[in-house]
Parts: sequence; C-alpha cells; structure tokens
Amino acid sequence: MKTNRLGKGIGALIEDKLNDQSSENIIKNIMIVDIKMNPFQPRIEFDDNKINKLAASIKEKGLITPISVRYIKNSYQLVAGERRLRASKIAGLKEIPAYVLDIETDLEMMELALIENLQREDLDIFEEAQAYLMMIEKYKFSHDEIGKIVGKSRTNISNTLRLLKLPKEIMESLRKKEISAGHARALLGIKNPKKIKEVWQRILEREESVRSTEELISFLNKNENENKNSEIIRFNNHSSKVNNFKILEDELIEIMGTKVVISKKNKIGKVEISFFSVDDFNRLIEIFRKININ
Repeated sequence: MKTNRLGKGIGALIEDKLNDQSSENIIKNIMIVDIKMNPFQPRIEFDDNKINKLAASIKEKGLITPISVRYIKNSYQLVAGERRLRASKIAGLKEIPAYVLDIETDLEMMELALIENLQREDLDIFEEAQAYLMMIEKYKFSHDEIGKIVGKSRTNISNTLRLLKLPKEIMESLRKKEISAGHARALLGIKNPKKIKEVWQRILEREESVRSTEELISFLNKNENENKNSEIIRFNNHSSKVNNFKILEDELIEIMGTKVVISKKNKIGKVEISFFSVDDFNRLIEIFRKININ
C-alpha cells in the first residue's frame, strides 16, 4: 500500500481517478453474479427492513449511487456498498453500476471499508472495536497508527478496544442499544469483576443514566477494600439472631431496591439505606411516602 494513500476514504480515491486524464470508464455496469463480497467488511448486522425499503426504491427509480469494487483474480470484489448490492439483488437487478478502484492490498481494502463506515456513522461501537482489533492482530498496527488512519485520538481507540473485555451478555446488550457506550465504559471501571453483571442488570431494570451509574460504581469501588465482615451483625455468637437480621436486610433490599445494612452495638442499632444519585434518592422518598400513606 502506498503511504501517501494512508487514511484516504473512497471518495478521495474516486476523485483521484476522475482527475487522472488517462482513466476511462471509471463507472462500469457489472454483472452482480461476478461480484464477491468484501471479506473485510466491519459491519456485522444489517437492518433487513431498511434494505427492503432501499430495494423498493431501486426497483422504482434505479440505483443512484454506484457501489465501489476492485478487480482481482478475473472477478470483482466489493469495496463499499454492501447494502446497495443486497438491495439490488432483492430488486431483481442483473447488473449494477460500480466504481472500479485501484486498490493494491487487502490491508487497504480493510482500511477503506472501515473509514467508509465510520464516515457514514454506520458502525456500532462493538463493530468498530472488532475492526480495530483485526488491524492490530493481523497487521500489527499500533493504537496511534489506527487513530491517524480513522481520524481519532489514540485514547479513543484504546477506550473503544477496552469494551471487548466486557462479558458477552453485556457486549450483546451494547449492540442492541439497551445500554450506551458510556454505560459500557463505566462498567469497565468496576474493580470487582463479580459486580459487573449485577450493575449491568440494575442499569437495565432502572434505566440508570450514565451519571448515576458512574456514581454507583464509584461507591462500590470505594467500599470494595473495606472489611465486609463489618456489615455482618453479631449478637455474642447467637447465630439464629444473626440469620434473622440477615433475612430482614434481604427483605428491605427487595423493597427498597438498593443496599441496606442493619447493624447493632450493645442495645443501639441503625438501619442504613444507600442511594447513588439524586434520582435514586427521590425514588426512595416516594417509597417512604407510600408506606406512610398506607
């Protein structure tokens, strides 16, 4: 790959070809059966509903924007425009207009597919991270080099890659947009890995904002190193009483939907009910008001 092409999008390559006076027939009508899919496509999910709508439009008005391909081994390989290609097949087209680009290597193919999708904001954060990982593992790029190619900071690349360390259930939740990338990054800050899924479930159940999630995680991390035994109630080794108080704690946690600790020293005791944001506090106040009314 030529270094002076590093980081160029497909639009720039098309413009270069148009400016080349020796270039002829830059747009060709190619038989769809002669086009192979792009093996470096970073997109994993395609919206069938949107593709069907595009197919209906193509059937009525034709394909306005050509796809991009490269000529390789006596056939064509798709560079960009997979949705347009899929929709054209559904619309019943036999051939499709395409820009035939001079792309020398598989690495350049992958770069172009990634840049094109990022410029169109088509990729979800998980697909983006997977594409970066391929560039690192297969082509030995550094985070800084990837950042220069896609026009993002090294820190942004590193933070995006960190999302791949999350449990599979949470990554799938992120892909489905049940949680945001902000929630996912906050979950990575939990010191105790056993707490990650617990906090994720709380986000889903209570529709926690990123800010309240960060506050909760800050609280959990702060208390992670404290002696957990201090939260266990003791009455001179009377285990039955300890168990009774533990049952009450569990009942209050179920009612309040938050951390509750019962402690007692001599004849004096207290019940601590935790909240992690203003919204969480207001929610608890409403619970108390309902109890008072009843």
